[in-house]
This record gives sequence, C-alpha cells and structure tokens, in this order.
Amino acid sequence: MEMLQRLWFTFWDKLTGTVGRVKLLRPVLVLLGLYLLVSLGLGIWWSQEPAPFEVKPVVVQTAQGTEQEIVGSATVSTLIRITETLMQKPGGYLSNDRTPPGIWLDNIPNWEFGVLVQARDMSRAMRKDFSRSQSQSTEDVDLKEAEPLLHFDNNSWLLPSSEGEYNKSLKYLRAYQARLSDPQQQNAQFYARADNLRGWLADVSTRLGSLSQRLSASVGQKRVNTDLAGESTARQSTNNAAELEVKTGWLEIDDVFYEARGTAWALIHLLQAVEVDFSDALEKKNALISLRQIIRELEATQGTVWSPMIMNGNEFGLLANHSLVMASYISRANAAIIDLRTLLEQG
Repeated sequence: MEMLQRLWFTFWDKLTGTVGRVKLLRPVLVLLGLYLLVSLGLGIWWSQEPAPFEVKPVVVQTAQGTEQEIVGSATVSTLIRITETLMQKPGGYLSNDRTPPGIWLDNIPNWEFGVLVQARDMSRAMRKDFSRSQSQSTEDVDLKEAEPLLHFDNNSWLLPSSEGEYNKSLKYLRAYQARLSDPQQQNAQFYARADNLRGWLADVSTRLGSLSQRLSASVGQKRVNTDLAGESTARQSTNNAAELEVKTGWLEIDDVFYEARGTAWALIHLLQAVEVDFSDALEKKNALISLRQIIRELEATQGTVWSPMIMNGNEFGLLANHSLVMASYISRANAAIIDLRTLLEQG
C-alpha cells in the first residue's frame, strides 16, 4: 500500500509540478474542454431533422422524341431519395455510432428508425406486389436483392455496418430504376393498380395504429381488452386480463415521439409519389382528395418543436403533452387511410 501511495504521489508531482504549477494537467483540460465544445456543436447540428424535398417523377425521351413519365418512377425515385437521406444528412447515419457526439444522441436515431421502417415496407411492397402482374409471376431480379438488405440490423457498427448494407440496397434500387426507364427492358415493370396500393396502405395503417397507441400511452391508460372482439370462435395463446393498464416508459416518451416524426416524414413523400404513379386508379375511384387529406394530416406532424424537451403533461393539465398532440394527427391520418382502402376496394 505504501509503495502504491509513493507511486501515485510521484506521478502527481510530475503532472502538476513540484511547486503546484500545472505543467501537463492544464493542456489536457483545455483539449478536453475543446473536444466537448466541438461535440456539443456537432450534436446540435446533427440533431436537425432533414427538410422535405420535392417529389418528381422520372421523365424519359421516347423513340418518337416526346417526353414521357414512366409509371412507378416517382415511387422508386422517392424511395431512393429517402434512403439516401438516411446516409447523407448531417452526421450521416447515427443509429450505430459508438463515439461522441453520435452516441449521446437519441432523437435523430429514433427518427431514422421511423424512416427506415417505411423504406423497408415500401421495398417489400415493390418486390411483392408493385413489380409483379400476379401472384404466380416472377419477382424482379434487383428488388429481390434490395429488399432484404434494407432489413439488415439498423444498429450494426462493423463487419458489416448498417450503412454498408443500405448502400448496397441503393445500388439495386438504382439498377431497377434504370431498367424501368429503359423501353428495351421489358422485364422491369411497375403495376399501378388499386389492389396493389391497398396492400401497401394496409401495412401503413398497421404501423400508424401501433404508433398512435404508444403515443397515447404516454400518460398511462386503462383499456378494455378487445383482442378477441368480433369473433366468437377466436382464441389466443395466452389469456390476458379483461382490463389492461398500458403506459409508455418515461425514458421512451421522446423516443416514440421522434420515431413517429420520422415515420410521418417518410410517408408524406411516399404518398406524394403514390399520387403521381397511381393517379389514374385514384381518379377512377374518386380518391385523390382523400389521399391529399392524409398528406395534409401528416404534414401537421412536422411542425417546429419549440420546447427544449418533449413534455408529458396530463391530458387537461397545465403543461403540454406533445405525445398526445402527435397521436391526434397520426390517428386522424390512420382513419383516413382506412377510409381510402375501403374506397379503393369498391368498384
């Protein structure tokens, strides 16, 4: 013990100087302070959500010299742009960062996850439905490679990294886009049919319904168990209580909020692309107005958050509850999507 004390005092004397003047400690502290200051600035910059972009369909020159929009080009180019945004925004992809300031940030990584889920759902819909004429047709060679790469672990840091796999997926998506724009490539197709659109909207509705419930549970709620409602012969693997108490954890409230922001941001652009590519099907069903109203509801979720933190006040208390406000917009958009699916199902 005495030997350890002598070693420590010897080291401290060399670090601070025998007369108490700082020799090495001061520059170390200065460098540490500069590092923290730079990290703070980068963290604030990287925490800015990307701005919306304009959805434009791909226009190609036909053999007759006329310009023509390719069916599906708006949806494909929007999916590519959304995925590129995850990789190329300030700070790049942050969800798998292991060093400051990325490791300190949690709002943008949750925003990224919301965007990523929508990119995954759209890539699956394109592979499963949009690019195939019927259930027995062959899936597209590029989309069958792109879709599983987007479903790679979103938190992988190395060997392979999440960014590396998502960039590989982008290469296949761009290849599909190029083939789609080439009149000679007749094996690359995008079928803009009402039944295809209904399938993707069903996935969107499921995602929004889950987010709405998680957002509403920020204050805690007692809910009647409706798991088996509507069918007398329905069964489930494990019985639950007749009433359930649901509450989102205090540390997860802002996570769910920003995941919903990212989900809505991606859906705004994807729905705008759908409006372009499925315009004929939507006009035939008189559903364009319904689609635009959904986009309007989701755009309301992108308002500026003036509070330095996500507040969790009571429903009618003195403080705001940002989660309940977000849940209101998400629920209204989801209800409109359910109505739109019904409208598309009608002849």
